[in-house]
Amino acid sequence: MSNQKFATVERLVNLLDPDSNVLFNMAIDEAIERVGTGEPEKVREIDGQFALVHKNGKIVRLARSIGRPMRYFLAKQAAGPVLIIAERMDEIRDHLEKEGIADQFHPSYTRMVPAHYVTELSLVGCPDPNPVYTRFLTQHANELPADIDAIGKAYIGALANEIDSWIDSIPEKEPIGVLFSGGVDSGAVLTLAYHSLLKRGQNAQRLKAFTLSVNENGSDLDQASEFLKTLDIDYLLEPIQVDASSLDYKDAIRTIEDYKPLDVQAATMAIAVLKEVRHRYPEWKYLLDGDGGDENLRDYPIEENPELTIRSVLGNPFFYHEGWGVDKIKHSQTYSGGQSRGHVRTYATAAKYGFEGFSPFATSEVIEVAEKIPFIELTDWDHEKLYSLKGNVTRAGVHAITGMMMPVFEKNRFQRGATSESDFAAVFPDSPLAYRQAFAEVFSN
Repeated sequence: MSNQKFATVERLVNLLDPDSNVLFNMAIDEAIERVGTGEPEKVREIDGQFALVHKNGKIVRLARSIGRPMRYFLAKQAAGPVLIIAERMDEIRDHLEKEGIADQFHPSYTRMVPAHYVTELSLVGCPDPNPVYTRFLTQHANELPADIDAIGKAYIGALANEIDSWIDSIPEKEPIGVLFSGGVDSGAVLTLAYHSLLKRGQNAQRLKAFTLSVNENGSDLDQASEFLKTLDIDYLLEPIQVDASSLDYKDAIRTIEDYKPLDVQAATMAIAVLKEVRHRYPEWKYLLDGDGGDENLRDYPIEENPELTIRSVLGNPFFYHEGWGVDKIKHSQTYSGGQSRGHVRTYATAAKYGFEGFSPFATSEVIEVAEKIPFIELTDWDHEKLYSLKGNVTRAGVHAITGMMMPVFEKNRFQRGATSESDFAAVFPDSPLAYRQAFAEVFSN
């Protein structure tokens, strides 16, 4: 029998703002109690965008959706260890400074709670037991038929329900902004939000489509304009013009506390558009975005990543949502993986300027339907069939739900579509090392 003595954790410091949770079907106290049971079926029934914490004696349970980050850090003190929970690394660092123990901090010592799991911590102190992960969002593979219309109706129907619930949850007089590129995902969100307002008998001019253009270049603004004109709703468009000199990828790194180039680039553009929207509209609060649509329909160019094959993309459930998985050696405890890691590019940039954003594609309700799609049967392992799937499914679903036939354009990343190739090259380094070095500088002091 071991003679190891354990120091029980004396304090839990929860720095999360409960008002930042977006819950549709229950009060926050009930949602927290469901997390406290540790029963995945009960946690799965929580609908919305959330990060929740429950403590019962030495057991702390945490659960989050992709749409809201949550980190933790275990600090040592003479009076007993302290567990600190927050959205951000710098919030943890700042709290440690107040406690007089900032020398314990390093960003790599913080831990991101992986989305779609109940994370259970046994707070017995040093030595710290590993967390126990219990999945609450599970895959029901191939439950949908290999029929584009049926898939579209189910998938976009789930998306429409989440947008309806979100609109119901905010004050009726508040305007709604959509971060809009004219692409498939932001196009679906805008069209469904427009339809949702009309069926309520509300004024559609409550809605604005904010589209970024850097130095009056990029393809997105033309694409967004054509998208809206096709549907005869071009009055919703509000171009957001910024100068390339305002783009600062190092500020994006500070904001998202990460160094992955694609996420940093997307965050840089998000900061540009959100900063200008805040300048124009000091009181604007609510935003929708299309982040998560690519992950759901597995619509990333496999050829750009030498680690991937179409078999790894189609053969691993929740692959783009969660990465390789919490039980794999490639899983990062500091960041988690996939969109569970990357969604901070959307959440943190909106929070930076005081917006309350909602990403309906990133909710469990929508992801669960996406994971029912028979990808292999529909694509027969063919890259091009996979890449065309999202547009076909989304257009069919939007038509089934709204009666509107949205246009589908060639895929382009947000950070590429908002600017010219020359301006992009002038702003962003080629080498991933530059991003890592910039991140190291953030916490170097």
